[in-house]
Amino acid sequence: MTDASASLDTKPRRGRGLLRALVFLLLGAFLLAAGFGAGYFYFANPLSPAKDVLRLIERTPEADEPAADPDAPQKVPRPTPERESFVTSYYQFKEPLTTNLRASRRLLQAGIGLSTQYDQKVMDNVARNEVALRSDMLAIVGTFSEEELQDKAGRDRLAEALRGAVNARLQQLEGFGGIEAVFFPSFILQ
Repeated sequence: MTDASASLDTKPRRGRGLLRALVFLLLGAFLLAAGFGAGYFYFANPLSPAKDVLRLIERTPEADEPAADPDAPQKVPRPTPERESFVTSYYQFKEPLTTNLRASRRLLQAGIGLSTQYDQKVMDNVARNEVALRSDMLAIVGTFSEEELQDKAGRDRLAEALRGAVNARLQQLEGFGGIEAVFFPSFILQ
């Protein structure tokens, strides 16, 4: 009897492998669907901050505010002043100025930039007379001491003195100055 029951257990069952494959296939499909669903809710959040901001921007104030009392003071929009604005043109000298400072062994190496709100003719005049302008600027920078250029106020005085010298030279050579500001893109005391 024991031999007969042992021979029955060794017989392979064909339906069991097919059932196992079907369970794995359904489990895989379920996990795939769950992954897609989680991705959708994570990346397509209907309550995202960007959508909230757009909703608030597009909202009309009349629809959200209760009807105002007609006798109450009303807001009056402030008129925007129309102001002429001009384009600022810049010119930067290709090489920095390098010169000695007054009563000092130190050198100043400064990049110089000029600006104007007049037309391109002013910048063409600057480019055409660059040699004379550099000479005048070197003379002006040499009159400043190391102590005078240590703080921003001293550099502002230097920029104003350079602006005056450049405008004076352009007035003498071309009949019109037009430079409104002098800038220092680089400023090195060595």
